[in-house]
Amino acid sequence: MGFQTEFNSVCKFKSEQELLDLLEYGKGKMVKQGFRVYPTGQKVIAYNPENTAIAIVKITGCIAEINFQGNEVTEVEMELIRKLTPEESSVQTHLAYEMFFGEQDQEA
Repeated sequence: MGFQTEFNSVCKFKSEQELLDLLEYGKGKMVKQGFRVYPTGQKVIAYNPENTAIAIVKITGCIAEINFQGNEVTEVEMELIRKLTPEESSVQTHLAYEMFFGEQDQEA
């Protein structure tokens, strides 16, 4: 048991529905497996399940707990700051792949 720290600039959605809820309502949450630390109050780039940069969001809450099934989970609450333009999305997506996602794919 231990906490995994997320790197500061990325908030990656595993569920397309959680991302769509955030984009539609301006607020949302995502659930991640394991204990993770997301810095409350920080603005980060949100990525869809295909690792494409979508928006800037602000982390408004982070709760790590053991659920009723005995699994370690972290719920992250956030609010939408704004969607990225196509140009911004392209640049952020390429940078994140080079810095983070590409390395993780090679290690797996």
